[in-house]
Amino acid sequence: MRWRDRFLFIAEATHKSQAETGEIKGHYLNATAGHCDEMLKRAAFAREIGAPIIMHDYLTGGFTANTTLAMYSRDNGLLLHIHRAMHAVIDRQRNHGIHFRVLAKALRMSGGDHLHSGTVVGKLEGEREVTLGFVDLMRDNFIEKDRSRGIYFTQDWVSMGGTIPVASGGIHVWHM
Repeated sequence: MRWRDRFLFIAEATHKSQAETGEIKGHYLNATAGHCDEMLKRAAFAREIGAPIIMHDYLTGGFTANTTLAMYSRDNGLLLHIHRAMHAVIDRQRNHGIHFRVLAKALRMSGGDHLHSGTVVGKLEGEREVTLGFVDLMRDNFIEKDRSRGIYFTQDWVSMGGTIPVASGGIHVWHM
């Protein structure tokens, strides 16, 4: 159970760093595992040691597993950060891939509080207008058709909760 030792090490380091600096620190403990029972066990342990946020890789973990973890997180006061490892293998293949726009919609329906959305600079770089289209799809309740942003038809999400798009990969928000 190396994950348990890693969770404890990270929690200790986070608390120590906060005590030394007086600043709030955080780390997303990765609850992704081979099956739902193991993921729920990791999420429960993260909650037990005081972690406010856990992470799940929804493409490798699967959509049903993601929904299970999202419901557990919501019921237990945890935020669920969604990672998208492996997305480039899927969404950057023009001939046989699934566009990230579709993956972002599927994530919104399966649950999660925030998602690596890509940026217009850095290692997750994408086209500016298309990236902004992803952002709209993840967070807005009503999205007007806008082909320049990759939105090919008007979409009404009614009251379905959104997902907060976040940058990652060492990107500072002021670079955006």
